[in-house]
This record gives sequence, structure tokens and C-alpha cells, in this order.
Amino acid sequence: MSTDAKATKILARTFFNQLRSSGYTPTQVIAVATELIDLVATDIRDADKAPPSPSAHPAEEGRPAA
Repeated sequence: MSTDAKATKILARTFFNQLRSSGYTPTQVIAVATELIDLVATDIRDADKAPPSPSAHPAEEGRPAA
């Protein structure tokens, strides 16, 4: 398992344990997870709709126009 996958699992487990120890029921935890998925899906859709940003070439920044 990659380091990123391990970190993701640790974060998810920590978040889950924190919610449960704060008194959230399993149904409420599912609602939180569903809301997170909705937020990510919205973020992806919005990114797909955004116009492409002009590519900046760092070597050309600050150079006077020829």
C-alpha cells in the first residue's frame, strides 16, 4: 500500500473515530460522508466547467515585450 493510501486510511479512521466519540450515530456518520462526496463531486464539476487558464511561462514573466 502506498504512503498516500495509508495516510488516507489513517485520516478517514481518525475522522470516523472523532465523529463517533463525539456522539454521532452511524446514520449521522453516513450523512457526513455523503455530504463530503457531494462537495467533492461539485468541486470536480465546477473545475470541469471553468475556462482553461492561460498558461504562464515563468521564464517569460517580467520580460519586456519584444
